[in-house]
Amino acid sequence: MSHSSSPHHADGAHRHKEAPRFHRQTTPGASPGTIVPPPDSPKPVLQVIAYSADRIVEKEIDGLGELRELRREFPIVWLNVDGFGDPALLQQIADMFHLHPLAMEDVVHVHQRSKVEDYDDLLFVVVRMVALCDGVLETEQLSLFLGKDFIVTFQERPGGDSLEPVRERLRRNHGRIRRSGPDYLLYALVDAVIDGYFPVVEAFGDRLDELDAEIGERKSPSLMTHIHDTRTNLLQLRRAAWPHREALQHLQRDSHTLISDETRVYLRDCYDHVIQIIDVLETYREMCADLRDLYLTSVGNRTNEIMRVLTIMSTIFIPLSFIASVYGMNFNTGVSRFNMPELNWVFGYPFALTLMGGTALSLLIYFFRKGWLR
Repeated sequence: MSHSSSPHHADGAHRHKEAPRFHRQTTPGASPGTIVPPPDSPKPVLQVIAYSADRIVEKEIDGLGELRELRREFPIVWLNVDGFGDPALLQQIADMFHLHPLAMEDVVHVHQRSKVEDYDDLLFVVVRMVALCDGVLETEQLSLFLGKDFIVTFQERPGGDSLEPVRERLRRNHGRIRRSGPDYLLYALVDAVIDGYFPVVEAFGDRLDELDAEIGERKSPSLMTHIHDTRTNLLQLRRAAWPHREALQHLQRDSHTLISDETRVYLRDCYDHVIQIIDVLETYREMCADLRDLYLTSVGNRTNEIMRVLTIMSTIFIPLSFIASVYGMNFNTGVSRFNMPELNWVFGYPFALTLMGGTALSLLIYFFRKGWLR
């Protein structure tokens, strides 16, 4: 997942983002636990970090033989798998770590909600990572398996993720991460994913401030599209963040032999971060609705201003048109002395112009005193 700090495109390069589509790979009636990855999934890249309090080995491996040796040598092993393009290799990994088939089926079906499932001797946890890529919100499923001496994580595709701070802490032996068990590593990974939401949420907060300023400066029709896209992204972000509440509640409250009481304290802090994110997202969604109403109100007010000017102009010219039409009838004065006597009057034309000007001036004064011109 590549990251970007800007949550929007320039006006000229703006494009509408389609909603993600749900598509299940397994056919109806397939055997439970069948591993059927997406057809475009890349080949798996295996990265392993094996460590103890005083040693650490980090490397990319080609097969599981090296992994077996590292498991015998180190007390804790973290295997990260990027990509699902080799079902046979995924099955070998599942057999080595005794991962439940139903959990492996959920791993490759990447539309899972954040959740926690207990399989006696291991925990299966699903969280969702988020990032902004060229202004487009992207989410990616991260599946984690916690055992008594290992962590196995599965990601949809190779590339950047939210876990690099955890890798850096392991390399530098910073804090208590290498002196603690795999349950603390699980907490650190989940916490890194949750912390990855904050810059994305802040970027959308900045975008809302920009939209608020743009509404006051200009009334471009593209503003409504930007507001709608921002609200759609916030809705997608909320949909990704909300299930983390239940998952973290499950981790910190239920009795799991794999999670110590000390780690539950840290999980409670992670839960508080999720609550903060959800509260901010709710506020931003309301701000989107307010910005939409503000934009529509400002457009309506501008339309009313235009209609007021046009109405005043029409009101002024209606009596002038009436006067001009009366003087344009041209009845023959030779037939009757009552037929347009002004036609033969030397001051008839100046009188007509003066009458029109006086009428227009009287209407303007009247409109001004009514406050319609202010």
